[in-house]
Amino acid sequence: MNDRQEPYDPYAAQEQQLIGYDAYGQPVYGQVSARPAAEPAPGQQYEQQYGYDYQDYGRQQPYYPQQPAAPQYGQQEYHQAPSYGYDPQYTQQAQQAQQAQQWIPQQAAPEPPAPVADPPRPAPVPEPRRAEDEESAPDYRTEQFAFIDQPDEDSEDVIDWLKFTESRTERREEARRRGRNRVVALIVVLALFVVGGAGYLWYAGKLPFLDGPGQKKDAAAAAGPQKRDVIVIHLHNTKKGGTSTALLVDNVTTKKGATVLVPNSLGVPKDDGTGTVLGKAVEEGGLGVRDSLDSVLGTHIGGTWRLDTPFLENLVELVGGIEIDTDTAVPADEAAKIPAVSQGQKQHLSGAMAVSYATYRAQGEPDAKQLDRFGKVLYGTLRKIPGDPKSAAVTVESMGQILDPSLNAQTLGTLLAKLGEHAKEGAYRTDVLGVKPDGTLTDDANKNVVKEVLGGSFTASQAGTAPRVGLKDATGDEKTQVAAKAALLNGGYTFVDGGKADKTQPATQITYQDDAQRAKAVEVAKTLGLPETVVKKGENAVNADVVVTLGKDYKPS
Repeated sequence: MNDRQEPYDPYAAQEQQLIGYDAYGQPVYGQVSARPAAEPAPGQQYEQQYGYDYQDYGRQQPYYPQQPAAPQYGQQEYHQAPSYGYDPQYTQQAQQAQQAQQWIPQQAAPEPPAPVADPPRPAPVPEPRRAEDEESAPDYRTEQFAFIDQPDEDSEDVIDWLKFTESRTERREEARRRGRNRVVALIVVLALFVVGGAGYLWYAGKLPFLDGPGQKKDAAAAAGPQKRDVIVIHLHNTKKGGTSTALLVDNVTTKKGATVLVPNSLGVPKDDGTGTVLGKAVEEGGLGVRDSLDSVLGTHIGGTWRLDTPFLENLVELVGGIEIDTDTAVPADEAAKIPAVSQGQKQHLSGAMAVSYATYRAQGEPDAKQLDRFGKVLYGTLRKIPGDPKSAAVTVESMGQILDPSLNAQTLGTLLAKLGEHAKEGAYRTDVLGVKPDGTLTDDANKNVVKEVLGGSFTASQAGTAPRVGLKDATGDEKTQVAAKAALLNGGYTFVDGGKADKTQPATQITYQDDAQRAKAVEVAKTLGLPETVVKKGENAVNADVVVTLGKDYKPS
């Protein structure tokens, strides 16, 4: 052991300082000599390389857990010191190397010092990126990076909440979409309904100032031959007596219905050629009344419906009562068990009330007033008749009435169902046939009701039958009319009483409307002893095939 002492160095006891970084970027600490220009002594160089000197004996040297730094130019390669800062073998080798160069006094090996914490490393300041660095940097894409999912205990709750929010939003959007679809569908339906309704009204000719094809078709049909189904109904009042007669007309061509009320004062011919009034003919049994009406009106009645008041009451009850406008109040009659009827619009009438109103005629009222009330009851009843012919036939059978053989329940039910549909649609009219005091038809009734509604004309007489000859007296002499009537009946003609003319005329005239009736008109003139020159074509004043208007020049033979 060499006992030589090293001269005192005042810079040997300085604290360790950062002298650089190794190849792995770890800091390297050591002592730096304060000699400004002198070369460090070999021992000091060694101490700087290995991290301790004799001045720091007994003090723990810093620990460097890294690989040895790469050797620098002009220096020898060295090994890293042990982790605790002391290695005997390494110390002996270092001493031998120092003896070869210079004698260095040695001291006892120091005990391993306590580790000293590394000083804080200053945070590096990034330099700004240069353009050439950005250009030379590799082109990375997002999908090349992998991310590590960090589990979160609330992630499941968040996902559930997001799902709930999303589903609720979708439901709201779906509800809005359905709502919009419903609105669009409703608008389309309304548009189609409006267009369809307008088209129907136009086709039916119900739009103002516009004539649809349906209206034109009806007008064309009305101008030509028309098919009508007609029946006569006789209402018999079983409590107070009296009858009321009406004709029910179904115009198959124009699809309209009508009720023609016939006064009892209408004159009709009897089977023996004599005349009578309608009311008396019905009360006597009604035999031949239908044919008498055909001869007067020029119609072809298909059947007779005798309707007694008890069956009318049953019919109204079967349809659930009726609703009509009453023009007068009907007082109750306890003895006859007739209920009272109030006056007003839309009065609901039961079966008994309907009979009371239909047969009511105040003292001094004309026959037409009572007929008008009967017509209202018929109209209200038809509106309640089922539209199905089979159901209507069942209703008729349910009355319990024995019908005329010419009109069974099925036929009557079918006709009532059709008339009821016309009444419900508003294609229905009610007329009272105008009759003069002498029992003949008025000119207005003959023109507007008989011809337009009933379709009665001279064409009603069938081939092979005796022509219907109407006689109107314009002489002012009743005896002359009776003589002319007798001559016509004796000649085999069907007599139609035309009554008296409003004023007299000097010459007799025989008219016909159809050219096919000219020959018959000439025969009628010969029967009456008149020249052929009195026969002319013109409008008949009486509804008959041939009309004779007697003038003052007529002299019975």
